[in-house]
Amino acid sequence: MSEAIFTEARFNDEDAAREHLESIRWPTGPVCPHCGGVDRIGKSQAKTHRPGVYHCGDCRQQFSVTVGTVMEDTKIKLHKWLLANHLLCSSKKGCSAKQIERTVGVTYKTAWFLMHRLREAMKPAAALPPLGQGGKVVEVDETFIGRKKGMPKKHGYAHKHAVLTLVERGGESRSFHIESATMKDIAPIVRANVSKEARLMTDEAKQYWRLGKEFAEHGQVEHSAGEYVRGDVHTNTVEGFYSVFKRGMKGVYQHCGEQHLHRYVREFDFRYSNRERLGVDDTERAEKLLRGIEGKRLTYRRIDA
Repeated sequence: MSEAIFTEARFNDEDAAREHLESIRWPTGPVCPHCGGVDRIGKSQAKTHRPGVYHCGDCRQQFSVTVGTVMEDTKIKLHKWLLANHLLCSSKKGCSAKQIERTVGVTYKTAWFLMHRLREAMKPAAALPPLGQGGKVVEVDETFIGRKKGMPKKHGYAHKHAVLTLVERGGESRSFHIESATMKDIAPIVRANVSKEARLMTDEAKQYWRLGKEFAEHGQVEHSAGEYVRGDVHTNTVEGFYSVFKRGMKGVYQHCGEQHLHRYVREFDFRYSNRERLGVDDTERAEKLLRGIEGKRLTYRRIDA
């Protein structure tokens, strides 16, 4: 990352950070998170209140820009939140909690929890439309990573965590931590997330034979026979996604507990679905994440569950 980024006011000054967050969350002015009021809102006049506290004349409650977000009740300075957010969003393979600890200047425990809160903000606020509408190509594949708790190393993948990923060529990705790479676990996810109009592309795995018949077209490549591309039939796009995902998980994060894997795959989906090739630069990606902080909470108890 360019050293110039660290000199920007919002990453060093608390007032600038708060104003930046307010401009993203409230582009047309403050909105009360308690009652939704917008007309009778003013800055609190109480001398004991910190800067940035507002008073709603409708419900008579006070609030700040972090109320009702993943940052609510935080003791971390806002400019540190914004710097951590930018680091996470601009690092292609992720940014470890240890790196956040050193760069942002917080404890490791704080950095770890902060990053999981930001990953929670990456979660879509509403149901997403199916991939592949209008006959677009959707590639589907699965990969295996880590080792299941208490499972000895075995031949094959039974001892590893399975991740299923759907990628629309030229579009977004959606990944899921699944129990096993079987028809039982794969089919419901594909049916719920892929349009029947889609051209489905997979490898020759038998769990896709029957499933593929439910879509407009099903192309398969036989990797076991050394075939990787046949015309526009291939799974190179989803394999490229996995290449970045695995380099990040092994090289940056190194270890991930099973209970947190769904948050890490969400992080890689977020960056992939908001990448430069789709016209989203680092700053826009960071701002999009900040627009997703509303209505989401994450506590230490929930994160360890």
